[in-house]
Amino acid sequence: MQPMRKIVVAVALLVTTGCSHKPAAEFSKLAGEATYKILSFSPVNASAQGLHKFENVDLDSQLDDLRYNNSIRKQRDYLVELHKRMLDFDRATLSPEDRADYDVIESQIGLALFETDIAETWSRSPQMYVELIGSALFNPLVLEYAPKEQRFRHIISRLEKVSGYLEVARRQLFDSPQIWIDVAKEENEGNIALVDKTLREAVPANLKTQYDTAAAGALDALRTFNRFLETELPAKRRGRSREWQLGPEKYATKFKLALATDRTHDQVLADAESRLKAVRMNMLELSKPLHTKWFAAHGEHGDLKAEALENKLIREVLDHIAQDHSTPESYFQDADKYLAEARSFAQSKNLLTLPAGSNLQVIPTPEFFRGAFGVGGFNPAPVLEPNLGAFFWITPIPSNWPKERVESKLREYNAYNLRLLAVHEAMPGHYVQGEFANAVEPKQRRVLRSLFSNGPYVEGWAQYITQVMLDEGYLDNSPEIRLTLLKQELRVDANAILDIRLQTNRMTDDEAMTLMESLTFQEHEEAVAKLQRAKLSSTQLPTYFIGWRDWLRVRQHVKATGKNFNLRDFHDRALKEGAVPLPVLAQLLTGKPLN
Repeated sequence: MQPMRKIVVAVALLVTTGCSHKPAAEFSKLAGEATYKILSFSPVNASAQGLHKFENVDLDSQLDDLRYNNSIRKQRDYLVELHKRMLDFDRATLSPEDRADYDVIESQIGLALFETDIAETWSRSPQMYVELIGSALFNPLVLEYAPKEQRFRHIISRLEKVSGYLEVARRQLFDSPQIWIDVAKEENEGNIALVDKTLREAVPANLKTQYDTAAAGALDALRTFNRFLETELPAKRRGRSREWQLGPEKYATKFKLALATDRTHDQVLADAESRLKAVRMNMLELSKPLHTKWFAAHGEHGDLKAEALENKLIREVLDHIAQDHSTPESYFQDADKYLAEARSFAQSKNLLTLPAGSNLQVIPTPEFFRGAFGVGGFNPAPVLEPNLGAFFWITPIPSNWPKERVESKLREYNAYNLRLLAVHEAMPGHYVQGEFANAVEPKQRRVLRSLFSNGPYVEGWAQYITQVMLDEGYLDNSPEIRLTLLKQELRVDANAILDIRLQTNRMTDDEAMTLMESLTFQEHEEAVAKLQRAKLSSTQLPTYFIGWRDWLRVRQHVKATGKNFNLRDFHDRALKEGAVPLPVLAQLLTGKPLN
């Protein structure tokens, strides 16, 4: 099937309509069946979410079956059949909550078929195989769903399957972009360290012999796979330029499926480019008095005009702010300290109902994920076992980095930006959001909306609530942190521009670096990492911009359609719905479409 034909088929799934044959009350049963069935397709993810057994299969001991002819094609066929079964229901007769679930499932069916049939991720992404191994082995180490000895028996069982799993990867992978290959090799080195050091040091004494035997086979397979990545897989490339790119048609399709926004990618691009200009003007006005205060000796650069003047004034002020930063040794501890500070402020302002926080842990980013999470990230507690750990990841600064690279990283994540990172990833950002999501009832809806969480809802919340924190006076309305947030907003604007323009062949690498370093004031180290990230994924980078803007739209929509608006009530009600698309959230909260 030709690419455009595949796109037509995937999109057709979203627009096909049928006659109602089944009563609306039966939809919940179908949604529940589909949710758990789809979750079980990935034993590694299912186990991490607290689903340990399904149809008499012990998922904790399994790796995912990524053989196309044996498993992936069967999963695809199930999704096509699921779509047909959903057409037996008249969407208009469903309750608002069931309609929301219906829309979420339909979008995810389309997205899954896109990844299988059009992007063909199973045949092109070595990262997918590498990161799944890391998750399969790391999750049982840190998630205490069973006694340690039992969890290590699961780890050993998975180690024994690594060789066969990677044999499938070597057989199926073809035409992988070189940058994907390079990052997969780097992350696979993290897997080797995980098996050979981290897990080996933690294994119970009575299982050491079993572990060593299983680890030896797995390590041999992992090292063999790295040699495959170095020599064989590059030879299977077609040698196309920018082969990581989706192109305009495929990108438009994935954008609609993955983001479930009511705007096109070109509308988002125009909005982001307009916002970028407006934010720069705002930063200039905030920078002028600080520049006069800090740089009185060399004037206001009256010899410069327009953009050059903006860049000079704002850059000098941001450079001054960036001098207040951690050391490599204190970086991790400072993030932990800022986390407590943010929690105290959010609580004092009564912004929303805060969880107890007893299950939140701040840990180093797992090595096998550091290619994708160069700064940090958040991994919520398992949806079916929310009492287990939620993890705020901080990516350590490598000890072998040269001094200039270390300084660039620390300046970018200075005392103010590191605070914003703690707000975004944890308190009251993703951690609080995750705790609300893990309390959604009924349970099958909780699992569905977690499994198919909407990216703009998730990332937009973290950006939006960071703005709310500053609007409420975080750090005493310090101009330094407001400028840092505006710089972050520039980065969010740039994220959307980068993804849309790069993936649709409207931007070169040099233009991307100019956008980040000159127009949005990013440090070189940050810009290099972001360009790599833009080539590793598609439609993820715009989630921040779309979500931030749409959370503000939803808030205004709720204000305009109701009475006695209360910020805490709005936040609690919105978070209690789980990660649905934001246009769907607006409808759930008000009964009216988002405008």
